Amino acid sequence: IIISIIYNILKVDPPLPIYQPTMVNADLVDSSIQDQRKYHTIADFKLINQNGDTITQDNYKDKIYVADFFFTTCATICPIMTANMVDVQEAIKNDDDVMLLSHSVTPEIDTVAQLKRYALKKGVIDSKWNLVTGDKKQIYELARKSYLAVKTTGDGGPFDMVHTENFMLIDKKRQIRGFYDGTKKEDIDRLLKDIERLKKEND
Repeated sequence: IIISIIYNILKVDPPLPIYQPTMVNADLVDSSIQDQRKYHTIADFKLINQNGDTITQDNYKDKIYVADFFFTTCATICPIMTANMVDVQEAIKNDDDVMLLSHSVTPEIDTVAQLKRYALKKGVIDSKWNLVTGDKKQIYELARKSYLAVKTTGDGGPFDMVHTENFMLIDKKRQIRGFYDGTKKEDIDRLLKDIERLKKEND
């Protein structure tokens, strides 16, 4: 019994993986980076949030954050994803190290005013969670080449549409540390545990 207690005290979770393009389903990785085995990070970005503020990578400097892709008029998986992200927000609302970032995949519809209405309806805390809109090509390139979140076909043009249930966990070095199904409670539970594991890495 004593040995078991000591083992449980000393047991340390292994570090979360640092995802590289070669570790992800090739269908989700742009051909230009499919052979990349290290140094993959989220690219710089410049988008607009629900308050009309410019949001860049600097707003997430030295932060752990959870990212996803959605649209406000989605009636299928997005309401479930948003409800689960609200649960994540509740869990991290007093944690200065953790933020959320949701990218609209229909930026021509999801204007600042539309995002603000959605944010108010869902109870978004502005200091914790940015809902962002902006240039469609930039958002789609982020989804495909940075977050490795969606199938790579398409160019971000007028008829291009991405749809993914993935939540991505990003560390303070802008590296992907986890993928989660944003429609499944068990994955949200795993995400919250992984956030705590990631914070311990930084201690």
